[in-house]
This record gives sequence, C-alpha cells and structure tokens, in this order.
Amino acid sequence: MTELDDQQRLMNGIFWYGIPTLFRCEHDEDPANADIGLVGVPHSTGNGTTQRDQHLGPRAVRNVSAIGRRVHNHFGIDPWEMARVRDLGDVPLSEGNNNERSIEMITEYYARLDAAGCRPVSIGGDHSITGGILQALGGGNLTGGEKACLLHFDAHTDAFHNIPHFMGAVKSAAHWASYLVTEGHVDPQYSVQVGIRGNTRSLEWLDPSYDLGYTVIKKTDYDSMGAEQVMAIIDETIGDHPLYITFDLDCFDPMVAPGVANIEAGIEGFGIDQVMELLRCVRGKNVIGGDVVCLMPTVDSPNQITSYRSMAIMFEMISLIADRHHQT
Repeated sequence: MTELDDQQRLMNGIFWYGIPTLFRCEHDEDPANADIGLVGVPHSTGNGTTQRDQHLGPRAVRNVSAIGRRVHNHFGIDPWEMARVRDLGDVPLSEGNNNERSIEMITEYYARLDAAGCRPVSIGGDHSITGGILQALGGGNLTGGEKACLLHFDAHTDAFHNIPHFMGAVKSAAHWASYLVTEGHVDPQYSVQVGIRGNTRSLEWLDPSYDLGYTVIKKTDYDSMGAEQVMAIIDETIGDHPLYITFDLDCFDPMVAPGVANIEAGIEGFGIDQVMELLRCVRGKNVIGGDVVCLMPTVDSPNQITSYRSMAIMFEMISLIADRHHQT
C-alpha cells in the first residue's frame, strides 16, 4: 500500500470529507452488483403523529457514517473486505404524503433487491417502512420461499390490529407487525419482540402480539432474567429460519438516543452495550436484511449522537451479514 493509499484511507474515515455515501461505500443503484445493499427510506407519513421528521434520517446517517467504516473487533472481521457492500441510494418516494402508496412503492423497490439476491440494510424513516420491505422479502428469493422471522427491537409491539388505522395511516408504523403475519410474510412462531416497555394506552395492548404468536420479551423481563437467558430464548425461537432484524431506536433509553420519535421515558430503556450483546447473539444465522428506524435528527443532541447510534446498529447488521456471507 502506497503512502497515497494510506492518506486516502485516512480521509475516507473522516465524516465531513468527500461525498456522503453510507459508510463511504461506492454508490451503485444496481442491486445485482452488491451482496449487501445500503438503502435510505425517507418516509414519515406512516407514523401519523406530528413527529414527521423521520424522513430526514437517511441523510443524517449518510452525513456521519464514514467514521463507522471500521473493522469489527468483537468478530475479528473486516466486513468491507468480505462482501460487496454498496450504497444503492434512497427509495424514490414521489408520493411521500400518501402512506399507502408509499408502502407499495417501497415493496416494489425491494422486490428488485430480493430478485437480485441483494441483502438490504436500510435506514429510515418511520417504522411503517418495515412492512413495505418485508412484503417484498417475506416468502421471496432471499428467504428461499419461506416466511421471514423477526428479531424486533422496540419499545412498542407495532401489532395493533385492534385499531383500524393510526390517524389515517392503514399500513402504519403501528400495524406492520400484525399485517405481515396475517398476509403471510412473517412467521411469528419463530419471531421475537424484545425491549417492549412503558405504560400502554390500554391494559390489553400486548394481547395482539400474544394472539398472533410472537414471543414478547419486555424490558422488565430482560431486567429480571438477564442477558444470557434472553439470548437463549432468541436463539431457540429463531432457530435456522431466515431472519430479518428491525431496530426501532426507541428501544434505547432516551439518555442514550434522544433523537427518536415516540420516545418512552417512564422506564429505563436499553443501553448501547446491552443492545450490541443481543444483536451479536444471532451471529451465524441466516440474516436476510435489517433496518434502523425512527431517527429524528431535528431533535437530536448537538453532537448528533442518535445518528451515530443508528450508524453503529447498521454496522452490526452489515457485519452479521458479511460474516455469514463469507462462511457460505
């Protein structure tokens, strides 16, 4: 390696230098050229609240993520050398104010990735984007025709089929975990929702998840059982099934990630080390993709810590997929 190469590598890790692609990856819109496709999903009308700046999340992470182009010390790997990782750009949502049409457009976009065998790691966007993504992936090429299973980090279950819509959005951030099951894209028997916490709007609001068949691990369950038992439950439940990881930043404690929509402040959320340990327990599994959602850069701290947290979670997902890809 020449001195010029060394200097370029140094500069590529500085977030304010150069073109802000995700993790300084090459921008290539063709999913056939990528094993792992990094995608921005600038969508915020599935939340239905006044906190609609979540569409700014992809740009915020692009602006800082060059600093996250690192080797993975815990796994002892360099994911960028193990797989073709490309920034595919953003899902073009020309009808962004129409939630239902946007979800369909997201599905149409990810169907191209699924057909190409490109495993997506996405940054949103509100949590309704997961519904659009898994309408394309669940039962598709990447799962080998199987339903997907979920490792779902969240403060909320997002399975509220007991209400017909959320402030007008039907396939909303509050509904995706339900309709993906009833429409046959996700198998709840092999799926885990972890980190659920806070005072819900009714005493029955966890029942829809239980009725669908999800394994629900509340934050209070984690606190009483400990990480080892929770990781054993995750491992046993998911097994060898094709796995999609969806990560709502509100599972973090607000002190850890303040720039988040629908924040839960009444009970302590996860810390970064707790989350990393839980994510790494699925190493070796068939991770078909993942997303990070609900970043609100307009209410983040001045040092953009929630964008950095988002970048770090994406890096874990990239590393999990690259590690498995290298072994197969």
